[in-house]
This record gives sequence, structure tokens and C-alpha cells, in this order.
Amino acid sequence: MKNKKVYEYAILRIVPDVAKEEFINTGVILYSRHLRFIGIKTRVQADKLRALDPDIDLQLVSDYIKGIEQTAAGDTEQGGIAALEPHERFRWLTANRSTLLQCSPIHTGLTDNAQDTLQALFEKYTGS
Repeated sequence: MKNKKVYEYAILRIVPDVAKEEFINTGVILYSRHLRFIGIKTRVQADKLRALDPDIDLQLVSDYIKGIEQTAAGDTEQGGIAALEPHERFRWLTANRSTLLQCSPIHTGLTDNAQDTLQALFEKYTGS
């Protein structure tokens, strides 16, 4: 247990109609200051999204997710937020918002391998 470090994560959700508050989990964002790690794993489940909204713009969804992934990765071409320190990017990415892409509340845990934990959380919460 000594080697385990604290991590934080949030589940990324696609909310086709904000007024209905229905969503599909589409990914996980994980951050660990102690392990110097920020990572994101996503998957668009088109069939499930179309069940909630037959007219959903899947290209728009994919574009938004790509922007989130680039920001999390610190992609300098993304500009602004992507240039911030990892903890600042994580806080910005997981901030409450009322848009097509939203995050769950932040949860915490302990891990000694952030990448493996990200994969396990992704599988658990997206059904992948």
C-alpha cells in the first residue's frame, strides 16, 4: 500500500439534450499529481447516442471529444487551456458545464499505475 498514490478522475458524458439530462458515458479523464499523469480515454457509442437522439450530430460530438483529448494532452496547437499545467487542465476539463459534453463529479482513489487504472475505469464506466 505504501507505493500507491492518490489519483482523481471524472467520467466524460455525452448529453444530447441538456434539458432531458440523459447521457451516455463516453470516457474517463484521470489525473495524479504524485504520478505526474493526466490521461483520457474515450469511445463514441453511436448506436446508444442515436437511441437518445436520432438526429445527433456525431461529427460534432467527435470534434468536441478530439478537442478535449488534445487539451488533456497539452497539445500546443490547441492553444490556451492546453498550455496550462496538468492540474489546471484537469480542473478546467472537469468543471461543471451545461453543454453537449459534461463530466461527472470528481472521484478519488489510490493506484501505483495510472495508465492501468485509467483503462480499468474506462472499461467499468463505458462498458468497453
